[in-house]
Amino acid sequence: STHWVALVPFWAVWPFETLLLPRRHVTQLPDLSDAERADLAQILKRLTTRYDNLFETSFPYSMGWHGQPSDGADHPHWQLHAHFYPPLLRSATVKKFMVGFEMLGAPQRDLTAEQAAARLAALSGVHYKSVEN
Repeated sequence: STHWVALVPFWAVWPFETLLLPRRHVTQLPDLSDAERADLAQILKRLTTRYDNLFETSFPYSMGWHGQPSDGADHPHWQLHAHFYPPLLRSATVKKFMVGFEMLGAPQRDLTAEQAAARLAALSGVHYKSVEN
């Protein structure tokens, strides 16, 4: 979008894991401009709609914000970002589970970051439930 970028990081472990970052250097949510806040709502809708459209289901995910530490010190190197961890792998009923060697050693990647990004980018921005058959 104008103020945000959604991407699948090359180190993604979860299928369709994404990062959401402001295009401008921002260290914490309160520093966002009004335009960035409004655009954030739009890109969140666009991303979660694509998640739902992927397997035509209400797509589960865990999401959290990473902002600069709140210790009162200046952290100019920090970059605000949101991280999405969706567990669905091949369908609405097939989930990825981290087990054994993945938790204790090296995670297995079920698809590349490029494959996940291409699949998400190719999806419609119109929610599958909004489309009349």
